[in-house]
Amino acid sequence: MNWEIVGWVALAASGAVILASVFMPSKMVEKGVAALPPAHDAPIPTMHLLLEIAWPIFFIATMGMLTLKEVMGFAAVLLLATVITGLIWLFDGLVTSKKRAKESGDPVLVEMARSFFPVILIVFLLRSFLYEPFKIPSGSMVPTLLVGDFILVNKYTYGVRIPVINKKVMEINSPKRGDVMVFRYPPNPSKDYIKRVVGIPGDTITYQNKQLILNGRGVPQTKGEIFTEVDERMNMTQFDVYKESLGDKPHTMMVNKNRAAFYLSSVFPNFPFKENCAYNEDGFSCKVPVGHYLMMGDSRDNSEDGRYWGFVPEENIVGKAVMVWMNFSAFKRVGLAIE
Repeated sequence: MNWEIVGWVALAASGAVILASVFMPSKMVEKGVAALPPAHDAPIPTMHLLLEIAWPIFFIATMGMLTLKEVMGFAAVLLLATVITGLIWLFDGLVTSKKRAKESGDPVLVEMARSFFPVILIVFLLRSFLYEPFKIPSGSMVPTLLVGDFILVNKYTYGVRIPVINKKVMEINSPKRGDVMVFRYPPNPSKDYIKRVVGIPGDTITYQNKQLILNGRGVPQTKGEIFTEVDERMNMTQFDVYKESLGDKPHTMMVNKNRAAFYLSSVFPNFPFKENCAYNEDGFSCKVPVGHYLMMGDSRDNSEDGRYWGFVPEENIVGKAVMVWMNFSAFKRVGLAIE
């Protein structure tokens, strides 16, 4: 389904209803609440009923298109929606409700704002300071995370941050080697990426011939089973799975022995602190600068990561991935802790 077309159609249709109501007499729009006997309630005008549908659709479609067209991030859209609905409700309570005739009901816009504001506010606070849901769209973190996994990301593990601008105001913990972390993609901060922390500030990370080397020592690996990946065309690709120990707990990663260890031509021509890195046909070596982290995907031969575009600055951190809360294709993954 083309959601952009759906969004534009929803905006156009609901906007047309709202615009038409502006030029109609108020008695054809407003819902009367005159003191009639219960058996003789005033009929609700058809336009009022249409507006009760049009205003929520227009509001939701506008917020959706702002996100879809990347005019602003989803956090900024939620904040905007919270502010707008809150101001409408507040302005009506302080000003317009006092001028409104007693026999007329609340305008549809006010009813919508009063209903939406507390819900949006709660969602905004929860996802800004506690947990934020994400969906895994690609296979770069297989076998740890599968395409279609819905995950929860802890927003306070690495410190409390001001929503939208992502500025840290309270230090709690720093990312550790082996953590699975969501961050704003450095070349395009409007996008969120998820990878594993392989290097923290001061580390020298080398990746040569599919072997990860941390500060001059090879990271321990234990060979496991074979992972078979089936694509949309039913083509099968086999990967060798390994247990790797970067932090306190081992994690799984995989490589495809039939693919090159490194693609030198894919390295970005410029990125901050590129002078800290040296590249060759078989891999690279980088010293992680202060306030930055080096990230790699667990599917080493199917991941565009820090090997190619550099380091993640501390201000780009979103949070730590902690749990799979849903996968509609594999319910047994629900509740799986992310390690």
